[in-house]
Order: sequence, then structure tokens, then C-alpha cells
Amino acid sequence: MGTESYTYMGRSFNEFTINDDSTSSAFSDCNSDRSGEFATTSSQSRRLLISCASENSDDLIRQLVSDLHSDSIEEQKQAAMEIRLLAKNKPENRIRIAKAGAIKPLISLVSSQDLQLQEYGVTAILNLSLCDENKELIASSGAIKPLVRALNSGTSTAKENAACALLRLSQVEENKSAIGRSGAIPLLVNLLGSGGIRGKKDASTALYTLCTVKENKMRAVKAGIMKVLVELMADFESNMVDKSAYVVSVLVSVPEAKTALVDEGGVPVLVEIVEVGSQRQKEIAAVILLQLCEDNVAYRSMVAREGAIPPLVALTQSGTNRAKQKAEKLIELLRQPRSTRTTSEIKHEP
Repeated sequence: MGTESYTYMGRSFNEFTINDDSTSSAFSDCNSDRSGEFATTSSQSRRLLISCASENSDDLIRQLVSDLHSDSIEEQKQAAMEIRLLAKNKPENRIRIAKAGAIKPLISLVSSQDLQLQEYGVTAILNLSLCDENKELIASSGAIKPLVRALNSGTSTAKENAACALLRLSQVEENKSAIGRSGAIPLLVNLLGSGGIRGKKDASTALYTLCTVKENKMRAVKAGIMKVLVELMADFESNMVDKSAYVVSVLVSVPEAKTALVDEGGVPVLVEIVEVGSQRQKEIAAVILLQLCEDNVAYRSMVAREGAIPPLVALTQSGTNRAKQKAEKLIELLRQPRSTRTTSEIKHEP
């Protein structure tokens, strides 16, 4: 097959094949966006963009940043799409793009009423946020609130990529509270419950990171997160048991989360995981049950009545070292007589 020649910014390029694996990376790795290729007429320029990314890329990037300010929505879309691709495929371009002044105009696109343009802006911001040096600049440039709005009303892809971008920004400690105050938590809980599998994974990972802050734990509990998490943990076909359990383990450090976990039927679900889950699932379920029972004798009785002791004994014999340790401590608590409960334990009864 012959090659075709294309011209961009006065330079000629030959077509070549791009291998774009858009589904291979798990969200927790967050190496780049996994969006499908955008349906535009620019497939030719996409190929040449990547081919010239390391040759005169600064000139190319400056031109694309200039195009972000265009009065033409189509030109803005094209520029945002190409910036997204440059940032996705060439990690070293992420700093160059940021230094060229792309972040603020991209944030403006995230606030666009044009849903496709918004999606392109969100995805470009996501890929720029993969560079640690860019996180603080993105947040300080005002990206958090527009990303939350995209999480609320964007396309499904925009919602997923906004969740991923917020995750990246939340890895800067001081951003966690700001993201929580912006209204992201209920929207992430909604995505966790009603999104596709990618959306659920994105939301759970973002919530796991954000809920290391107490005020965000409270926001998540008020948003009804525990009902969603218990349902996901109970569904072994969901591919979400591990991620959901890890989010629960972060939340149950606050009493309100423990109460919600019990009220939503979490105890029998966790006992079942200890019995039939994978080694990792058994370990995290034991950790959660121990957190639940440490200061509440009524919860201990509830866990024991669900038949937790036999699978916990089995876990002490075949689990990981951490699982064995947690299971042994939990068994000791469960075998204590109810009459030994303290005033503090009585006060914490549901």
C-alpha cells in the first residue's frame, strides 16, 4: 500500500499506523485517558501530530494554544483534541503544553455549553494532570469547579475523565478539601452507582483518595455512598468488590459511616466475603469488620451471629500475614462475653 502525504503548518508528513490501546490501562494507574478516538475529519493531522511531536513541537504547541482562543468552535475542538493527543502519547509534552499557556483556555473549554467541546477540554486537562508538575497549576488556575460541572452534566466520557482529573488533582493534599467543597462527592457517588464499569472504577478511586479527609467522609455518607458500596461488594460479578471494600475501609473511621454500613446490611456481606472472597478481599473484609467491632459490643454480637467465626478461623490458617493478624484479633473480640462491655461500648451501640 502506498503512503499519502499531508501538510500541516507548512510541513509535509507521511501516513503511518498508530497503535492506540485505549482500554488497557486500569484507572488506578491513570497513565492516560482511555477515550475513543474523536470523530473528526482530522485523522490525518492526528498521525502527523504524533510523528512531529518531538520535532519542532514547541512551534506546533504554540500554534495549537493560539487556536484554543479562536472564535470558531470547530477550530477550538481541533486544537483541544490535538493537545490531548500530544499530551497522551508524549509525556514530555505535558510540561511544554502547560508552559505554553494552554491550561487556562482549556479550562474555559471545560465550561463550554457545547458538550463535545467540553469533553475535549476535560480530556486534555486530564492528560496534562498526569504530570505531577502540572497539578498545582491546574488547580490554582480554577479547574476544580468546571471539572465538577462536567462531572454533573457532561457526556459519559466527560464525566469519567472529569472524575479521573479530579483524582489526579486530589493527590495534592490541599486540593482534597477544595474538591469536596465544590460539590464533587455526591456526583462521584452517583457515578459510582449508575456509571458504566469504567465510571464506577474512576469514581471509586477518586472517592478513596478524597475520603482520607474527614469532611469528605461525612459528605460521602450523607450522599448515600454506603448503600452503593454494600451493593457493589455483594455482587461478585461486578468486578468492584475490592475497590468498594477499600473505600469502605477508609470511611468507617467515622461513627456515622459505621452506622450506615450496618443499616445498609453490610455485616452479612462482609462475612460472606471473608468466607468466599479472594485472599485480598478476605483481608480487607476482616480489616473492616475489626474496625466495626473494636469499640462496639453490639456490633460484635451481630458479626458473631452472622457466622463470622468459622471463616475467620480458616483465615488465620491460610490468609496473608496481615489477614491472619486481623482475624485473630477479631476472633478474640467476638469471643469476649457481652458482660465485659464498657460504658464507652454501650454508648456507641446503634
